[in-house]
Amino acid sequence: MMSSWLQRSFALAVLAFSLSACANADAPWVELAGHRFAVELAADEASRTRGLMFRDELPADHGMLFIFEREEPLAFWMKNTRIALDILYFDGNRRLLSVAENTPPCSAGDRCPSYPSKGMARFTLELNAGTAHRLDLQPGAELRFGPGITQSP
Repeated sequence: MMSSWLQRSFALAVLAFSLSACANADAPWVELAGHRFAVELAADEASRTRGLMFRDELPADHGMLFIFEREEPLAFWMKNTRIALDILYFDGNRRLLSVAENTPPCSAGDRCPSYPSKGMARFTLELNAGTAHRLDLQPGAELRFGPGITQSP
């Protein structure tokens, strides 16, 4: 039989886990190739400029979704980014245009190379390097938005 202290500790752990799951249920997410990713949104100029700079890690199944006002040729760079990423570009219909796979971290400041979209893009999704290959993503793959993500910045 469990001691009352152990029972209370177990109950508190279950409660904490349940509250954590509820909090994450409201977090923004996208789905791509049947796989769900929790995302941070970069929908204004300041958050798009900062992106994932100065991060030492990106948890598995997490990413950053950049939302732009209109379709245009986009280019991202890895300035002050410490983790390798896949940069996925989507058009206004949320169809995959192109992927810059395994873009390496860059600490060379303004000398960091840029990685352009191959067409007019409206959304960009940054994921851990290797994710696009693992999911075998092909042009035209659809990016699905979870509740609460609007098409407008």
